[in-house]
Amino acid sequence: MPQLHTLGELVASPAWRVRRSVKDEMRANLIARLGSGAPLFPGIVGYDDTVVPQVVNAILSKHNFILLGLRGQAKTRMLRALTSLLDTEIPVMPGCEIHDDPRAPICAACRARIVTEGKDTPIAWLARDRRYVEKLATPDVTIADMIGDLDPIKAARAGLELGDELTMHYGLIPRANRGIFAINELPDLAGKVQVGLFNILQEGDVQIKGYPVRLPLDIMLVFSANPEDYTARGKIITPLKDRIGSEIRTHYPASRRDGMDITEQEALIARADSALTVDVPLFVREVVEEVAFQARGDQRVDKRSGVSQRLPITCLENTVSNAERRALKCGEASIVPRVTDIYAALPSLTGKIELEYEGELRGAETVARDLVRVAIATVFDGHAAVADLKPVIEWFEDGGTLQLADDAPAEEVLEQVKAVNGLERALGMMGLAPKKDAPYRASALDFVLEGLASLKKISRTDEGRFQAPATERKPRNPDRERALEQLMDDEGVPTGGKKKKYYN
Repeated sequence: MPQLHTLGELVASPAWRVRRSVKDEMRANLIARLGSGAPLFPGIVGYDDTVVPQVVNAILSKHNFILLGLRGQAKTRMLRALTSLLDTEIPVMPGCEIHDDPRAPICAACRARIVTEGKDTPIAWLARDRRYVEKLATPDVTIADMIGDLDPIKAARAGLELGDELTMHYGLIPRANRGIFAINELPDLAGKVQVGLFNILQEGDVQIKGYPVRLPLDIMLVFSANPEDYTARGKIITPLKDRIGSEIRTHYPASRRDGMDITEQEALIARADSALTVDVPLFVREVVEEVAFQARGDQRVDKRSGVSQRLPITCLENTVSNAERRALKCGEASIVPRVTDIYAALPSLTGKIELEYEGELRGAETVARDLVRVAIATVFDGHAAVADLKPVIEWFEDGGTLQLADDAPAEEVLEQVKAVNGLERALGMMGLAPKKDAPYRASALDFVLEGLASLKKISRTDEGRFQAPATERKPRNPDRERALEQLMDDEGVPTGGKKKKYYN
């Protein structure tokens, strides 16, 4: 469509003859996209059968809505993706702070300009990405920030009365006119500011400083919040909840596969500035993702705070970085992370989990190590079902030991594990190392050994020494033994002429 430059051209154009509100515009574009089968929100993973249908229903109903969920559940990304349902561009009055429609302006300055210039009034075009305004709610946000205020300096310079509409300084919401305005963490707004949103949600207008100035805004309001705060006992006022059309619950990935897709999409894996290639084995990705799933179910981790999807993202990035450090040090041509590299990524885990009292007693690093160990055991148990690992375990039980440093080169790892009976055969049965390059095979062998250690089939020291599991027999307590024997003698319990030994 050729670009239009004046109000007269705009009014004469059949394509722009009918005016549509923002919600009508989004509804029409959504209907067209549903009919074409095109993806609604590219980049949003795991919500196809849960959150997305509810968002679609809210838009079709022309509702203002709120996304409720814990941190790291893609709430903000979902809100920002709404701009794809806006028109590519719309006509606006040039220089207008509230993006007035030239066909029906609502601000006094634009109305006066059209009266003066008529059909020759120039128009501008506003792209869809500039029609989204976002504000993080904090307790210090004021009504003036959100709605607007009187500007006495503007009044003095123009020689206007203080209550004149032309003296208004518009806040964030009027500046989002004809677009989408998003408020993140809505309950953190002060109560009086929440009250200031009533008119916008119900009547679609704002009033500034009590003067009889009414701005009938064309706007879609969307919000996000934590469910713990969005309650009658929390920091949200009930009348505001009542005015929000739809309340939509978000969630963490329901499956490990969904989580892995999100992590792969968001994590910095490829190293464009490096000559080394990066190859992350599937089992390493599985373990990294399982750490997040284990953390979300662990009693030592605060469920109300949640475990963000950023945890596996940063964990995988650190895991790859540790493998990169080893590859550079050892002169290897490729970066292939090992399961043991996840332990080097603990700094990316400890800051992502909020602990309950029991977890605080143990310490964040200890809890993180436990989560990694359980994640390794869970993932390995699924792979080990098809392999015969008995010869490997027996080799260690017969006194075999294996010392592997975390930064050992791949060739050194492969040379050392040759002595372990049945390890290579088990690796082939599990199909973990179809590739023949040394770094990948070393990673697969490391996974088998770490998996057996996590399942307590063998033991592993902090120095990387694999050996038979330590016996669980408790040490003798001679004093307790003598006391028990004396008690039996005093009570006449027969011992068969032979003293019995008791262990605590």
